[in-house]
Amino acid sequence: MLTAAIGYAMALPMMLKIGEKPIERWPVLNGWGLSGSALGRIMRQAACLLAVLAAMQIAALGGAAAQDDTPNAANEPISTQRAVIRFLTANDYPPFNSLDEDGVLTGLNVDLARAICLDLATTCDIQARPWAGLLGDLAKGRSDAVIAAHRVTADALKRVDFSNRYFFTPARFATHRDTSQLVPTPRGLDGLQAGVVANSPHEAFLTRHFRNTRVKRYNTPELARLALQNKQVDLVFDDGIGLAFWANGSLSRGCCRLLVGAYFEPAYFGDGLAIAVGKNDRALRGQLNAALRRIKRSGRFNELVERYFPIKVY
Repeated sequence: MLTAAIGYAMALPMMLKIGEKPIERWPVLNGWGLSGSALGRIMRQAACLLAVLAAMQIAALGGAAAQDDTPNAANEPISTQRAVIRFLTANDYPPFNSLDEDGVLTGLNVDLARAICLDLATTCDIQARPWAGLLGDLAKGRSDAVIAAHRVTADALKRVDFSNRYFFTPARFATHRDTSQLVPTPRGLDGLQAGVVANSPHEAFLTRHFRNTRVKRYNTPELARLALQNKQVDLVFDDGIGLAFWANGSLSRGCCRLLVGAYFEPAYFGDGLAIAVGKNDRALRGQLNAALRRIKRSGRFNELVERYFPIKVY
């Protein structure tokens, strides 16, 4: 609109009609039949108007540029490249993060962090710390991100922010191999006894949705699984990943199998696994989300999942 106004100002001398009688005609420069004094007056007025309008347009353009530089709250901001990303993880939760026989940190989370750094062309610094202090260290600025199979929960969001979800962990039932075929529904498990970890989300889900299933509580997942192995309970309801590796590993001694069916209820089991970042660190969160999208599109993420999860957990 300002550009149109400037054009109008430039054309103004051609459109104005001066009522006074010309004193002197300029056959080349003054083709409009205006007097020299009238033409000079008009040109001076037009020049002033042009200057005012030009200043207004410069101010408007400056304001637009400043507005464009402000990040949209609905989108991830574009940030400068980081020289290094400091990741924290734990070393006691295989196959996500653990130590191999040589004491080297390995697992899905570890390799995913390295894939992210490779995608972002930055250096990875991955350190293992005790699980209980990971989010606290992040909140205190001792790391940039935590990749340790954290579930996105309301309590966690009070302390940190999270990337997009990269993995979903279900809850599942396991039963003894000698047990006849069971259907994992409230009616199908009516009257049976299921072992769960006391005060866990699995206990809360089971007591709410399987009200006719008898619940037996244990202090640890290992105790609940041992009870199933010894046929002290009919079922165990627990983390699907841990149950899958236990049932197919040497610790179970081939005693048990998983029932068909997985439960993903976010209110109980969290809204998937994600990478934790500092509260309001939108720049790093945006970089991680972009890298995760590219890694998944390339097929690299599926390769990592198949490497560390040869046993299907869903």
